[in-house]
Amino acid sequence: MAMMAMGAASWAPIPAPARAAAAFYPGRDLAAARRRRGAAAAARRPFVFTPRAVSDSRSSQTCLDPDASTSVLGIILGGGAGTRLYPLTKKRAKPAVPLGANYRLIDIPVSNCLNSNVSKIYVLTQFNSASLNRHLSRAYGNNISGYKNEGFVEVLAAQQSPENPNWFQGTADAVRQYLWLFEEHNVMEFLILAGDHLYRMDYQKFIQAHRETDADITVAALPMDEERATAFGLMKIDDEGRIIEFAEKPKGEKLKSMMVDTTILGLDTERAKELPYIASMGIYVFSKDVMLKLLRQNFPAANDFGSEVIPGATEIGMRVQAYLYDGYWEDIGTIEAFYNANLGITKKPVPDFSFYDRSAAIYTQPRYLPPSKVLDADVTDSVIGEGCVIRHCTINHSVVGLRSCISDGAVIEDSLLMGADYYETETDKKALSETGGIPIGIGKNAHIRKAIIDKNARIGENVKIINVDNIQEASRETDGYFIKSGIVTVIKDALIPSGTVI
Repeated sequence: MAMMAMGAASWAPIPAPARAAAAFYPGRDLAAARRRRGAAAAARRPFVFTPRAVSDSRSSQTCLDPDASTSVLGIILGGGAGTRLYPLTKKRAKPAVPLGANYRLIDIPVSNCLNSNVSKIYVLTQFNSASLNRHLSRAYGNNISGYKNEGFVEVLAAQQSPENPNWFQGTADAVRQYLWLFEEHNVMEFLILAGDHLYRMDYQKFIQAHRETDADITVAALPMDEERATAFGLMKIDDEGRIIEFAEKPKGEKLKSMMVDTTILGLDTERAKELPYIASMGIYVFSKDVMLKLLRQNFPAANDFGSEVIPGATEIGMRVQAYLYDGYWEDIGTIEAFYNANLGITKKPVPDFSFYDRSAAIYTQPRYLPPSKVLDADVTDSVIGEGCVIRHCTINHSVVGLRSCISDGAVIEDSLLMGADYYETETDKKALSETGGIPIGIGKNAHIRKAIIDKNARIGENVKIINVDNIQEASRETDGYFIKSGIVTVIKDALIPSGTVI
């Protein structure tokens, strides 16, 4: 039996490192410090700093002064209504969608921040935010504000006011509506992140690149080949890594014109030939004074960073730098992308994304669940979350979420089970059986293939969810499921009666 039993890391306080005598002191004028440091750096070196030296890699070192815990504010954008991820977003915000058996999407950017010493974090959201708020408060609410450390993770919901009578209209508008709060923080930079990406990144290197190149804005860039490039917003850079042109999902000759020499950003010659394009990851570092000026003065009506504010900043002569991130990154914006990203963690010998990196753990809510129990089951190439009970069944190439109950004779293939929010007692199950009800979990002799089963779903006995007619798109909300890109998604809390064939 080849099985990976996944245990989630819970966030515990990390003592702040000792500060050198010349380190940052509260109350210091950070903008002035940035100007003095930039001038001193220019005097020390006659050449232009190349982004190659600070590209994201395990070997490079960071030495931020002031350090990120005191000088950087993290702002995670919760995204819109998540219509492409529906029905997973029917009852929750997109960042609250479960991921990898034990986690939620929001745990990725929050963990990246904490591992990068960015401990002041706001999460902006406006759709179905109840479960997101609950998760963040339970996971991070009381654990990151230790002695003399002003760390926090707080949710900021969209709200109407006399100055802003509308809800968030886009990424830039969401930040603009809370600028009054963000500018109160005595920081040098704003780190703008998305809440629905899967990747592991050291933001300290990102911030160091921003400071060393004396940039106004730094954009995280992903190198890619021609086949993938047509689906992204591409950027063109000069020989200093400065962005000079943007193109949204270009094709044909326009695509060819966006080719760049990615060795400028640190790729070796061989990989640079394979990946001659760079795409924006939707992750940015803004100098604080630049952000305030852009959103209030230069572009007071702009709603989006990627398509309006950042291209506009290049046009008015601001220094907008590209920063290369050469690692696994996935935008989980569709059902298909979400499905592939989850099953990617079962890949062998090396998964697409690993939750087992001790140097950069992914944190989540500590639930104190018992170990999973596997009784006479055949489990291969799968990940099993906490607190599951798996009896006399077959599971292959699947992700089984926490508190999942899988009954005798069931077959689970190429599927993602999100598990449950609670256990049903034996008394509950007995009462259900007496009234013809179906308990939470997978019933006896059920067969599930290439499907996503959302939380608290009740799958009856002898149910077959195998897309027998190979349907690519279907909306059967009243029956408890959707089909998108050939993947059957059973809705949260849905009941699929015994004997049903999908």
